[in-house]
Amino acid sequence: MLGYCHEDFLEIERIFNDNFNKYQEIGSSLCVIVDGEIVVDIWAGHKNKDRTEEWSEDTLSIAFSSTKAALALCVHILIERGELDLKEKITKYWPEYGKNGKEETTIEMILNHSAGLPALRTKVKEGGFLDWDYMVNLIENEKPFWEPGKETGYHMMTTGWLIGEIIRRVNGKSLGEFFNSELREPYGLNYWIGLPEPEDKRVAEIIPFVPSPDDKPSGFASAFRNNRNSMQRLSLTNTGGYDFNAKETYRAELGAIGGITNARSLAKLLTPLAKNNEELLSRDTVKKLSESNIKTSIDNMLLFPTNFSNGFMLNMDNRDTFEGEGGSFIIGPNAFGHVGYGGSSATFVDPDSKISFGYLTNKLGGEYLINNRAQSLIDATYKNLK
Repeated sequence: MLGYCHEDFLEIERIFNDNFNKYQEIGSSLCVIVDGEIVVDIWAGHKNKDRTEEWSEDTLSIAFSSTKAALALCVHILIERGELDLKEKITKYWPEYGKNGKEETTIEMILNHSAGLPALRTKVKEGGFLDWDYMVNLIENEKPFWEPGKETGYHMMTTGWLIGEIIRRVNGKSLGEFFNSELREPYGLNYWIGLPEPEDKRVAEIIPFVPSPDDKPSGFASAFRNNRNSMQRLSLTNTGGYDFNAKETYRAELGAIGGITNARSLAKLLTPLAKNNEELLSRDTVKKLSESNIKTSIDNMLLFPTNFSNGFMLNMDNRDTFEGEGGSFIIGPNAFGHVGYGGSSATFVDPDSKISFGYLTNKLGGEYLINNRAQSLIDATYKNLK
């Protein structure tokens, strides 16, 4: 293990190291910032499955759905400037979207996952996920799975195209360009939504999860296996051949799942909200982002209870109702953030404690939120605050 750890947070360092033995981590990085000061910035392990390349200070990894935190910030920047309205129909900005039952969908419904478009039924052509205009056209012509605003189901991949196209229509820049100019460059982040080719060599290989025959399938996994037309199956397989380790995928501006970064930049991105000094967003907006907008007893996609503000996950403690790991994201009562597929990433900000947190690993688990690897580090962060 390399990096820096403040003496008050040495328990986090110990748990981070233990994860390599306990959970057979391959490579990982962790950063904790408190009131603008880095107190933990550590990394260890290897970039690849064969363990021939060490994970270094400059190693990048795919953030998967933790990218949605960056996506949400882009939207809220435009909202605060008066260029977008949460309550406005999407058709005001994107007229072609208003057909086949989607006419009344609002910006807010996309952010809180009630828009009814968590997957695409129309067969996506090979390589379709790389073709922005093609994906936008498919989305325009899709029918929602439910009446928008009436139910909730996590929009795993589609959120990126939905929000990205709205940003393009309003601002004129692609999602990646907007993120670069508004967040990556001003805050000095090693974080891209659409990675430049010269950075490819820094990216860690993602090691897929291989289930054991003894694993009990979750509700999501059962729906995926048993119904080829389920939204669960379509969301993961009807993408046009999405391959997270392919170089062309690095280049794609996949705002829901495709951010490439390190733990330090995940944490730095949210630091202005932890300090809550109105540098990035107003205090009123930060307060609203910590408040539940949609809280479900059962999420149509994930098939367990979820809790969202506009664009962010909130505290979700499902330990009493979800068997095994992966159904929870336990953070402070006013904290908000996001997690990534298979327990691959976690990021959150807690304005009460002034924490901003970033975690990445390249070995996927079978979970849909986070597992004990990340949760143990979050728990230790709160425990060791002075």
